[in-house]
Amino acid sequence: MIAEKWDILDKDGNPTGKTTIRGRSFLKPGEYHLVVHIWVMSGDGKYLIQRRSDTKKLMPGEWAATGGAAVSGEDSFSAAKRELFEELGIRMDKFSAKKAFRIKRRNSILDVWITTSNLPADRLTLQQEEVADAMWITSEKLHQMIENGEFHNYGKEYFDRMFTETTNYIGALV
Repeated sequence: MIAEKWDILDKDGNPTGKTTIRGRSFLKPGEYHLVVHIWVMSGDGKYLIQRRSDTKKLMPGEWAATGGAAVSGEDSFSAAKRELFEELGIRMDKFSAKKAFRIKRRNSILDVWITTSNLPADRLTLQQEEVADAMWITSEKLHQMIENGEFHNYGKEYFDRMFTETTNYIGALV
């Protein structure tokens, strides 16, 4: 496996000109790397979620949002577009995608994207080393999975904002 190089960002998300290799060094306080999540919505308001591979070091076997870290030189949209295509085989374009919000975490800046697809789950191209399964679910089912621990808990602020943004996004399409 090729080592993944990340750009180091400042607290405002601006590149510092420095890079780091994933897993080889720790970011110092005030240094961040860019992470993206992509929420795929169907025309009827369902969410496409994925179960992470059991061999993943972080969150193995958990249901979670599609996403990952931006590699050196990528902007947020490019990283989201790449991750979505690599993990699920879905192509995202700037016309159907919306950057919903940004959250600063301990050593990452997380950009959350929303896009649409109506591709049936059994027609997705799953990246085996990353994704074990995928399915379309209703908002009610996603809330239930979060509450009972079946879906990775990204935190109340994250989910409050995500549900508001995805509801508005689908509402604007209708």
